[in-house]
Amino acid sequence: MPLTLARPTLHRTVLPNGLVVLVIENPVADIIAARVFVRAGTSHEPRSQAGLFALLTSLLTKGSDRLSSMEIAEQVESTGASLSSDASADYSLVSIKTVSADFEPMLALAAHLMRSPAFPEAELELERRLTLQSLRSMQEQPFTVAYNALREALYGEHPYALPGIGTADSVIELTQADLQEAHRTYFRPDNLVIAISGRITPEKAVALVQDNFGDWQPPISSLSDLTYPAVPEAGRSTILPQDTQQAIVMVGYQAPSVKHPDYAALKLLSTYLGNGLSSRLFVELREKRGLAYDVSAFYPTRLGMSQFVVYMGTAPSNVPNALEGLRYETERLVTENLTPEELEGAKNKLLGQYALGKQTNTQLAQLLGWYEVLGLGIDFDPEFQESVAAVTQDRIQAAAQTAFVDPSVVLLGPAAAVEPFANAS
Repeated sequence: MPLTLARPTLHRTVLPNGLVVLVIENPVADIIAARVFVRAGTSHEPRSQAGLFALLTSLLTKGSDRLSSMEIAEQVESTGASLSSDASADYSLVSIKTVSADFEPMLALAAHLMRSPAFPEAELELERRLTLQSLRSMQEQPFTVAYNALREALYGEHPYALPGIGTADSVIELTQADLQEAHRTYFRPDNLVIAISGRITPEKAVALVQDNFGDWQPPISSLSDLTYPAVPEAGRSTILPQDTQQAIVMVGYQAPSVKHPDYAALKLLSTYLGNGLSSRLFVELREKRGLAYDVSAFYPTRLGMSQFVVYMGTAPSNVPNALEGLRYETERLVTENLTPEELEGAKNKLLGQYALGKQTNTQLAQLLGWYEVLGLGIDFDPEFQESVAAVTQDRIQAAAQTAFVDPSVVLLGPAAAVEPFANAS
């Protein structure tokens, strides 16, 4: 039975082959957006095959058993539509956006590409070279280098530790057979979620999905449950001497997954500490103390263990004060409650930005399909907003007391600025 959200009604249908279809009829604009999610992403890769799903999805639109890369591009561009593919930590994705009249052929094309990719050797080698180039470019970006080191410290052998595009060693070894095996294993109808939002009725949308995906039968064997390797003990420090003009100071705390009761409280703390020009870190460390070129916080939504990160770009001479300031402003929340005004302000900011993130058909299809893939269900949209509104001062302090202990620290910058911390506990 349909459930009513703040936006138009969401309809959920499960086809006989196990494929989940989510539809929002939103006739305001003559646009339809669709997201085809696969419940498998970079967290499903063994470490030796890091980058597998990024490479696989990049090749989905580069050739099928009957279409070349150029023919696919011509079909998409002749209608002015967009069709792309991508991989994330917890899912892989094919994205479609088109005017209503062209949605049917674009969905048919997406279905064909997902079901019958060719992974042409020439395209594979081109994508491999581009990936290796991106990996080399990452080594020239101090923030990325520091963040990759922080993830390694927090996650160890866990797949979340590595960049989504893999490593140079793993990408070089990936083969066409590896891509084909991953496709056979994970690209199956009972592992798919299709979210559609726009000027289309639920009945029409489900019928189109049935026409293009309904005869796709899942394998007899079921997918095995995903198990993550254990993460290392918290509190590791990494010193990265580099000849840079500014230093990167990054502090990371192991944090719970999206399904944990503290999720809403930690989202509020991330908003309070690091979201915008009025955030605590910006006001205290940049405006009042003049320490930061850039300062913020983030807490990614993850199906497995997440991370709560505060960071700063600063002058090398400021590294001691920057590290002290980041840790103080975060860890003081273990013993100091937010004021009622601070908590209300964080709620208003978070809920306001959340509402703005659901304005377009593309945003709606992405958000609601993502929730389904994460196993949160179609009720999560209103439940999350209700959970945020219900967070109390005591609840948010309890979340801080659990999360903000034993941080891992990464310091990147000139040797004279960061090496004195090499033996610090």
